[in-house]
Amino acid sequence: MLAVVLPLALPAMAQDTGTVVVVEESEPGGVYEGDIEWYVSMQDRLNSAEHRLVSDEQRSANIALWYEQRDYAPLWLVDGKPSRAAQKVIFALLTAYEDGLNPAEYKADVMYPKIGNGDAQHLADFEVSLSYAVTLYGQHLHSGRVEPNRVNRELVLFPDEISADRILERLSQADDVIAELRDLSPNTDRYDRLRKHLQDLIVIRARGGWDIIPEGDVLKPGMTDGRVATLRKRLIEEGDLAEGAHEGDVYDGALVEALKNYQTRMGLEPDGVIGPTTLAELNTTVDERIRTVDLNLERRRWMQANFGNPYVFVNLADQTVKYVKDDKTLYAALAQVGQSYHRTPVFSDYMEYLEFNPYWNVPQSIATNEYLPMLKANPYALKAQNINVLRNDATIDPGQVPWRSYSKANFPVRLRQEPGPRNALGRVKFMFPNQFSIYLHDTPSKSNFDRASRYFSHGCIRIQNPFDLATVILADQGMTRADIDAIVDSGRRQVVRLNERIPVHVAYLTAWVNKDGSVYYRRDIYGRDEVLDKALAVAVAD
Repeated sequence: MLAVVLPLALPAMAQDTGTVVVVEESEPGGVYEGDIEWYVSMQDRLNSAEHRLVSDEQRSANIALWYEQRDYAPLWLVDGKPSRAAQKVIFALLTAYEDGLNPAEYKADVMYPKIGNGDAQHLADFEVSLSYAVTLYGQHLHSGRVEPNRVNRELVLFPDEISADRILERLSQADDVIAELRDLSPNTDRYDRLRKHLQDLIVIRARGGWDIIPEGDVLKPGMTDGRVATLRKRLIEEGDLAEGAHEGDVYDGALVEALKNYQTRMGLEPDGVIGPTTLAELNTTVDERIRTVDLNLERRRWMQANFGNPYVFVNLADQTVKYVKDDKTLYAALAQVGQSYHRTPVFSDYMEYLEFNPYWNVPQSIATNEYLPMLKANPYALKAQNINVLRNDATIDPGQVPWRSYSKANFPVRLRQEPGPRNALGRVKFMFPNQFSIYLHDTPSKSNFDRASRYFSHGCIRIQNPFDLATVILADQGMTRADIDAIVDSGRRQVVRLNERIPVHVAYLTAWVNKDGSVYYRRDIYGRDEVLDKALAVAVAD
C-alpha cells in the first residue's frame, strides 16, 4: 500500500495549520463496520444542534438518512485518515469565491484544521462537517444561494433543486469528486465565460485595481489633456485599445474610437465624450465590478442550462431581444421595456401565436389611471387615437357614458384601440400567454429606439424591426415575408398559430461576456442588484 504526502497550496486563511496529511491509497467505506464508538459518534454528530443550525431540517434529514442507509460508512475517510478527495473538496470550498460564492458559508476556514484530529469523535465531526459543507456548496452551485422569488416577487423563477443525499451519492460514485462538483454548476459557456471574467477581476484586485482618472472639464475629441495617459492605460487594460495604438496627450483618433467602444459595452451613448457619467463609469472600482459579476453568476445559476431550440431571449437590463436557433442568432434588436415604476418581471414561458393588425385592449390600470380623467373632461378625448368604448363587446357612444360617476373601483366599460398605424401595439404582437399579460410587440414610437436607455413601456416589450422576427419565426411554417406583408396590408386582424411553441426567456442581467470575450455591464435601473446583494448578505449572516 503506497503512502502519499499531499502538499496543499491553500489560501492565506488556511496556511497556518502546519498540518501534513498522509493518505493511504485504499478505498473508503467498510473499515468501521461493527465499530460501536464510530456508530455512536456519527449519530451524535448527525443529530447535533451545531450541524442542524447550518442547514434546513430537510437537508439535515437527507444527510442523516443517506449515512444510515450505508451503515455509517465514511465518504471522506480512508483507514482513519482524511482522503485525498476530502482535501480536494476542502480546497474547493476555500476557493468558492471563484464562482462568486462565499467560503464563509461553508465554514471552509475551520474545516482544514479538523484534518489533524484522529479519535472517533473528531473523525466523525470531520466527516459530517464536510458532508454538510459540500452539500450546501453543491446546492448553491446547482441552483443559487437564495430562492429568487422569495428575494423579489418580480422574479418568477423557480430553479430546479438537488437534494443533499443526491449530491452525496453522486460524489460517492465519482472517480473525480471535483469534476462531479463542477458538473453541478451550470454547464453552459455563458456561465463559464462570466466565471472566467471574475478570475480576471480578482487578479486585477490583487494588483491594486485600476488607476483613477481625475475629474476635470468635459473631455471632447481633439482636446489636449493631462489625463489622456491615464485614460489610455485604462482602455488598454479593458481591451478596448491595443498597445501602441495611440500616443501623446491629444484625445483623438484610436483613443476616441476605443472610448466609444467602451461606452457601448457599458450601455452609454457612444459619443466619444467623457462627461460625468462616462467618467464615473471609468472610475468604477474593481470591487464594485466583482460585486456585479457575483450577482450575475447567481442569476445564471437560477437559469435552466437548456434554453430550448429555438428560443427567444430578452435582457431587460440591456433592453435587447434575440432569436436563437441551432446556436446561431438569427435576429437581434433593441427593445423598449417597462419604466422603473412599471418594471417588467423576470420569467420564462412559451410563445404560441402571432397576431397581426391587433386590437389593443387597454389594461384596466391604464384605462382608470390615465384615460378616465381625460374622459371626464371630454367624452370624445380618445377618438383621435381610434379608441372605442365597449360594453358587453358592443361599441357604444362615449358621449352617452356617465364618466363622472365612474372610478377605479367602478369602471363597467372596456376601452379598445382598433388596428391601424397608430395602434399602441403596432402591427404585430408575439403572444406567450402569462399571468402578467406581458408580450413582445411592434410600436409606433420608433424614435425611442435611438436612445441608449429605453425604459418607456408599461411593462410589455416593444421590439425594433418586429417583422424581421416574424419572418424568421414563421419561415419554419412555410410563410415568407411577402405573405406577412400581405396580411399586414389587408388591415384585418389575423392570428397565426405556431406549429411548435417557442421558449421565451425574460431575464435581467447587468453583466455578461459575449462569445468573443467582450465584457458588458449595464445600469441597475430596476434596483434588482441592490435587492439581491442585501439578500445574499443576509444569507451569509444567517
